Amino acid sequence: MLPGIKLFDLSGRTALITGGSKGLGEAMAAGLASAGANLMLVSRNEAEAKATAARVAEEY
Repeated sequence: MLPGIKLFDLSGRTALITGGSKGLGEAMAAGLASAGANLMLVSRNEAEAKATAARVAEEY
């Protein structure tokens, strides 16, 4: 998302993201988190999912 532009607000909403530890899933996680959504990441690799969750939580 562009800095300073709030296109929509997902505060109080929860998003379930499959394949959320890398690639498009990671990008979706970052985008939804920037809009205020709570996230649930699903991945075949627990360590990668935890690392992605930590990065997204730190940034947003």
